[in-house]
Amino acid sequence: MSLNPIRPWRNIERRKSRRIMVGSVPVGGDSPISVQTMTNTLTTDVGATLDQVIRSAEAGADIVRISTPDEDSTRALREIVRESPVPIVADIHFHYRRAIEAAEAGAACLRINPGNIGDARRVAEVVRAAKDHGCSIRIGVNAGSLEKHLLDKYGEPCPDAMVESGLDHIKLLQDNDFHEFKISVKASDVFLAAAAYQQLAAATDAPLHLGITEAGGLTTGTVKSAVGLGSLLWFGLGDTIRVSLSADPVEEVKVGYEILKALGLRTRGVQIISCPSCARQGFDVIRTVEALEQRLSHIKTPMSLSIIGCVVNGPGEALMTDIGFTGGGAGSGMVYLAGRQSHKLGNDGMIDHIVEQVEKRAAEIEAAGTAAAEPAATAAPSARAAG
Repeated sequence: MSLNPIRPWRNIERRKSRRIMVGSVPVGGDSPISVQTMTNTLTTDVGATLDQVIRSAEAGADIVRISTPDEDSTRALREIVRESPVPIVADIHFHYRRAIEAAEAGAACLRINPGNIGDARRVAEVVRAAKDHGCSIRIGVNAGSLEKHLLDKYGEPCPDAMVESGLDHIKLLQDNDFHEFKISVKASDVFLAAAAYQQLAAATDAPLHLGITEAGGLTTGTVKSAVGLGSLLWFGLGDTIRVSLSADPVEEVKVGYEILKALGLRTRGVQIISCPSCARQGFDVIRTVEALEQRLSHIKTPMSLSIIGCVVNGPGEALMTDIGFTGGGAGSGMVYLAGRQSHKLGNDGMIDHIVEQVEKRAAEIEAAGTAAAEPAATAAPSARAAG
C-alpha cells in the first residue's frame, strides 16, 4: 500500500510457468510468489515441531517443510499435518517407503529426487501414492549431492550437470504421467545457482522453487540469499522461495518477505524506511526503529513508514510513504500522513503515537478492502467459490 507510483522501470515480467497446488497454496502461473521455511527440530518431537510450524505460519510462511528420515517421523507427521495451519512438505531423500508413508500421512507435497529412490517400479509406487493422496512433488537437485555418473561426466558440480539431473528426474515423473511437480537446482555458490536456474528455466515450464542452499548464519546467509534470489527474481524467475539460514525458521520467513518487498513482488506488514543516522539526527533513530519493528510486528496489512532523523531527506521520503516521522531538533519532529505534513510531535511520545497511527491506518486499509470486496461477493457468489 505504498504511495509510490508504478514506474515502467520497476516492472518485473515473471516467467510463464505451469501452476500446481501444494495443498491449498497455488505455486506457479500468475500466483503470488510463496514463502517457505523448514523446521529444524526432531520431527518425532511433535510439540516442538508444531511450535515452529505455527510460529512460522504466524510470521507469514505459506508452506513449511519437515524432514521425515524414518518411520517414526512419518508417523509423527500425521499428527503434525492435522494441527498445522499451512500445507506441509515432507522431505524425503532415499527410501521410497518414507515417501509413500508421508503421502498417506497427509503431506501436501513430497520433496524427493525420483532417481534416488530405486528402480522404475518404486518410482511408480511413489507416484501412485502421490496421485491417490493429492500430493505434488518437488524435485530437489543440490550441487552437493549430484549423482556420481554426472560428476564423472562433468568433473565437478556445474550448471549443465545440475540441469541434466533435474531433467532426468522430470522424465521419470512424466513417464508415469505425473505433472504436478516443481523443481529446484540449489547450490551454496551464488553464481552456480543463478546460472543453473537460468538454464533450467529455458528447458522446462515447471514452477521453480528458488533457494541458495547452506547460505550460512543470519547475517551472511541473508546477504547471500538476497544477492542470489534477488537477482533471479528481478529477472522474472521463481514461483516459491526458501531462504536457508542457520537460524530460527521464523527468521527465514522474515528475510524471504523482505527480499520480495524490496523488489515489489509481494508485500506483508509494515515496510520501515529509515536512515542509518548521523550527527544531524534529532532523535535516536536506531533504537526507535528497533522498538517499532517489535511493536509493529503484529501488523499484516501492507503499508510503508519512514523514520528519518533529520530534515535533509526526511520530508522527501515522507512524501512517498503512508506515514512518516522526521526529526526536527529541539526535542520534536514532524508527523506526515499520506505524504503531507500533519502535526508536530515531541520525541518522548513518538513511538506510542506512531504505533497508534499505523494501527489506525491499517484498520482503514482493511476496512476499505472489505467494503470494495463485498459488492463482488454479493453479485457473484458462485464465481467467488469457484475461484
